[in-house]
Amino acid sequence: MDDGRDWRQLSIIAGLGTTQTLAWASSYYLLAILARPIARDVGTTTTHVFAAFSAALLVSALVGPRVGRTIDRFGGREVLAASNLLFAGGLVLLAAAHSEPVLWLGWLILGLAMGLGLYDAAFATLGRIYGQTARGAITGITLFAGFASTVGWPLTALGEANVGWRYTCAAWALAHLLLGLPLNLTLPKLRGGAAAVRMAGNPHVPMDRAMWLLGFAFAAGWVVSTAMAAHLPRLLEAAGATTSQAIAAAALVGPAQVAARVLEASLLSRFHPLIAARLSTLTHPLGAGIQLAGGGWLAMPFTILHGAGNGIFTIARGTVPLAIFGAENYGYRLGLLGAPARILQAGAPLAFGALIDAFGAYSLVFSGMICIAASGAFLFVGSAKRGR
Repeated sequence: MDDGRDWRQLSIIAGLGTTQTLAWASSYYLLAILARPIARDVGTTTTHVFAAFSAALLVSALVGPRVGRTIDRFGGREVLAASNLLFAGGLVLLAAAHSEPVLWLGWLILGLAMGLGLYDAAFATLGRIYGQTARGAITGITLFAGFASTVGWPLTALGEANVGWRYTCAAWALAHLLLGLPLNLTLPKLRGGAAAVRMAGNPHVPMDRAMWLLGFAFAAGWVVSTAMAAHLPRLLEAAGATTSQAIAAAALVGPAQVAARVLEASLLSRFHPLIAARLSTLTHPLGAGIQLAGGGWLAMPFTILHGAGNGIFTIARGTVPLAIFGAENYGYRLGLLGAPARILQAGAPLAFGALIDAFGAYSLVFSGMICIAASGAFLFVGSAKRGR
């Protein structure tokens, strides 16, 4: 019987990991490759394209708490399946866009899909299934989805070069219908039970000092993550790397994330998730210092360190609240903690693009300081909980 449960858990992790890879590759990582051709063909600027993406992040922030509450009560199967339909619809609209209003409508639908279908929803689904023991499963799906940029960027670039960005978006939409939707529908149906009864109605989650510190830390870390996802190849070129060096180095982010998550699943799993969270926010500043000191030829060490920190930080977003507050109202709590992160993420591509224009590679000084502030917030979370 234990073998049966282990196999069932492995199938859930593999399925969710695959659908998360698809969801991130076809939304969050899309514009790093397609922003310029979309702007050119629609007759707008890349700034306006990124502004539409920012609006999508705002939409995802607004729906996050309600999505989490829904998953707490009913499970994530239907929510995640609905996200695939929304992803497909938004991508089809994007592929058909010949004007800015249609472009914006496509991204607003994609924003709703992101609110229903990215990590917070997946983590909440695992929390609803496994409760306090969900840490291993959370790490498991991030091992798969850590390759989202490594898979997504080359596939999107290949599609854009061979069939154009419109057919590339349409192909991602088809993948959601033929791959993502069936996989999410294999998740277990969860109805009723004591946990759902306790979480019926309007849950109460107090915004105490620990919640505010975690909200700040996650927001700061994801601002940097979003900025790097949108501008990493360009940033590396500003630091002196050639275009080929920049693309090769950026492709290492995914493997570095996965390697760090293997470390989290083995060595770091023995410790409280807060320890891993604090470490995860220090690798980007370390890599930024190395990059600025050595120039373009050190692009790979920087991206490896950034990717490793980002990989563990993603897990911490799910495991730290679970370890500190427990499984009750876990999805709703993730929605509350994720809202400020997504609101600030909405401005990150535009703001960091302006910083690169003004300061070039030295914009890494700003991102490094933000990560150090996040590490400080994680440091004070433990004392905040002990002082209650």
